[in-house]
Amino acid sequence: MPLSRVENPCFLLFLFVFQAVFILILYRGGASSVLRGFAESRRVVDYSKSHDVYTNLSLLAPAGGTALPYCSVRSPIAVGPLTITFDVLPSERMIIQKNPFVQSGGHYRPPHCLARYKSAILVAYSNQEKYLRHLLYYIHPFLQRQQLSYRIYLIQQVGNGTFNRAKLLNVGVREALKDEDWDCLLLHDVNLVPENDYNLYVCDEYYPKHVASAMDKFQYNLPYKSFFGGVSALTPEHYMKMNGFPNTYWGDGGEDDDIATRIQLAGMRIVRTPLHLGRYKVMDYNRETETEEPWRRPASRHNTGKTWKDDGMNSLEFKLLSRTKHPLYTNITVDIGYVPPFS
Repeated sequence: MPLSRVENPCFLLFLFVFQAVFILILYRGGASSVLRGFAESRRVVDYSKSHDVYTNLSLLAPAGGTALPYCSVRSPIAVGPLTITFDVLPSERMIIQKNPFVQSGGHYRPPHCLARYKSAILVAYSNQEKYLRHLLYYIHPFLQRQQLSYRIYLIQQVGNGTFNRAKLLNVGVREALKDEDWDCLLLHDVNLVPENDYNLYVCDEYYPKHVASAMDKFQYNLPYKSFFGGVSALTPEHYMKMNGFPNTYWGDGGEDDDIATRIQLAGMRIVRTPLHLGRYKVMDYNRETETEEPWRRPASRHNTGKTWKDDGMNSLEFKLLSRTKHPLYTNITVDIGYVPPFS
């Protein structure tokens, strides 16, 4: 006698697997979030209809009374695509005047409501004044439009030695966490400017987030699957779980792949801002004098699987030389040493 569908072992196995997947989806944030992500990945945004980043920013005026309400979940002045150009270099005075609520040290709290999220913006810096001024001109109003409480940190390496971006970011994380219990750490290249204010500078609850998922120099696509460069967002818990960034990458290239591997080894995975939101303009004043070549994944120089637990936040050594509050950012100058011989 043939088995009914309910009694069929294959059908029962399928039913069990389906229920398990459904429960996992609900646990991770509900089916609606999955469907929303599916829809967003196919959404088309018209970037030819962009807005000035300072549009309606004056609407965020101080509220009357003593008790501030919490900020709305969705910002009332978010517009989507932003007009980004680098034709005119803004002066520091102009940027200060256009951002009257930014406090000393580049610290901002919404004047009209209580922020729901606190984000630290960490920028490893090395004498890139033009890039910095453009970034500050755009990033301050961009973050204010999202009603965040934030502070911008510049971590600067003393001397003219070989640049070590990853180690500087480790220093920035350690110093920033002395100031505040930040919800999110945004690790930001100085030459990248976001093009859409719906690209939220907040962390994913469960996993490290790659924010700069679509740069113009890569034709708004990922150069390769594990790419984690440009702008990334991690909670302090994410950062410590993977032992931060490696301290041993001197010069350009390689550390982003190490970081992507660390995330996997620490039992996490990378989530990404959808391509239609994670768009960035890349500043490159040397582009006209350089020969354009296809971008290639840098060759790995480290055995991350063996080194990640010993090379990172738990082995970080540096000498803090100064910590200065500028009108638009907090500058942290450090001595992180020099390239070891034969490295």
